Amino acid sequence: MKNLLLLVLILSSTLGYSQDKIKWLTMNEALEAQKETPKKIFMDVYTTWCGPCKLLDKNTLSHKDVIAFINKNYYAVKFNAEGNEEITFEDFTYTNPNYQPERKGRNATHFFADALRIPGYPSLVFFEENGKLIQAVPGYKTPKELEIYLKMIANDDYKTLTTAAAWEAYQKKFKGTFN
Repeated sequence: MKNLLLLVLILSSTLGYSQDKIKWLTMNEALEAQKETPKKIFMDVYTTWCGPCKLLDKNTLSHKDVIAFINKNYYAVKFNAEGNEEITFEDFTYTNPNYQPERKGRNATHFFADALRIPGYPSLVFFEENGKLIQAVPGYKTPKELEIYLKMIANDDYKTLTTAAAWEAYQKKFKGTFN
């Protein structure tokens, strides 16, 4: 009986844990999914050597409120800016022809990262339901710092924020709920 109870506890905690993760896709998978069910895309652009990228994964992208909001409102994409994934975006295929798989640490920058004008790592990039680029937000963000961007873009509020003053006013009025 003890073993059965232990097994049930282990399975339930494992099932609960697996549901508490962001459902990551490749960019190609997310763009394909948009064709059937339009949804904005949230992209985490990282590199393997980037310390703040690892902190973002550990502290922010594993936060329960962030996970729930992203899974509900976005297709989530994890993109290695120095990897060798082939991405077809707006009728062009982006690659990383200078990628060296044996290389440790920094590698060549992927052409898709260049096309998005990624200023540094990590960067969080948002795309519209039709795949068009909205904005890249550079740097590490806490769950509370990320919340305003996630909600502003999910609700299309960004479309009305055309000046620095409008953005400042929006930030002052914003009431976050992420713990």
